Amino acid sequence: MGAQLRVYRQKIRSAQTTKKITRAMELIAASRIQKARARVAASEPYTTAITRAVSAVAVHSNTDHPLLTEPERIERAAVVIFTSDRGLAGAFNSQVLREAEQLSELLRAEGKDVKYYLVGRKAQGYFSFRARASERVWTGGTDSPAFETAQEISEALLEAFNTETAEGGVDEIHLVYNRFVSMVSQTPEVHRLLPLEVVEGVAEASDGANPLYEFEPDADTVLDKLLPAYIESRLFNALLESAAAKHAATQKAMKSASDNADALIRDYTRLANNARQAEITQQISEIVGGADALSD
Repeated sequence: MGAQLRVYRQKIRSAQTTKKITRAMELIAASRIQKARARVAASEPYTTAITRAVSAVAVHSNTDHPLLTEPERIERAAVVIFTSDRGLAGAFNSQVLREAEQLSELLRAEGKDVKYYLVGRKAQGYFSFRARASERVWTGGTDSPAFETAQEISEALLEAFNTETAEGGVDEIHLVYNRFVSMVSQTPEVHRLLPLEVVEGVAEASDGANPLYEFEPDADTVLDKLLPAYIESRLFNALLESAAAKHAATQKAMKSASDNADALIRDYTRLANNARQAEITQQISEIVGGADALSD
């Protein structure tokens, strides 16, 4: 009984230590998620404004810009996968990787070759473990994304998009990332970045008539300036959404781990009390039995 009691007490101490760690990580994630959500909210006005500007130029001009033109035949597609650098976030990384695999299967079923661009060490580890190739990898800044990272990704994607398919370029670009819905819900999002599909942000007048636009110097030059900024803003918004979703997933996972540690401590304490009571009962029985033997 004594050895069993020591085992239970050791497991209680181990569970208490684990709870301290998970509780601390839960509090850290809770503090970071507020900042991440504030950054997402701060980026939305700019993203909305530049989307409206691109929409206005694209809709109210008769230009065939390469970033807006749908190719006759799409041979190769690029998929950008946004994951985190660290784990301990429940199904955060697995669900976005699963969504990327489903997208890849769909693209291959349409006869398209797929090239991967990875963000986060978890995506890098996933591809390295399976010996699968990727074009570029960005790691080290997923918890607190920097705009410079979005610029680097944008430059790499635009270079690949502007390269001929026969020379290794791509015809379309897809983004796969987790979108923050609430503190308990983060859903994977798939968005086609290029060729650009302008379906939002064009404001109409109160009488229902579309406004007239004049472009200076011309629509092509305006688009040359607007579209890279638009792509950078969408990429940065995806990075921020992914970071906020990751912190929420971490907080949720660590709270679940702390609750499980509490349950283990409660169960092992009950078992330890039972073992201690059994040990006391056995000792009393031995004393009483010895006293009866001596009296006889």
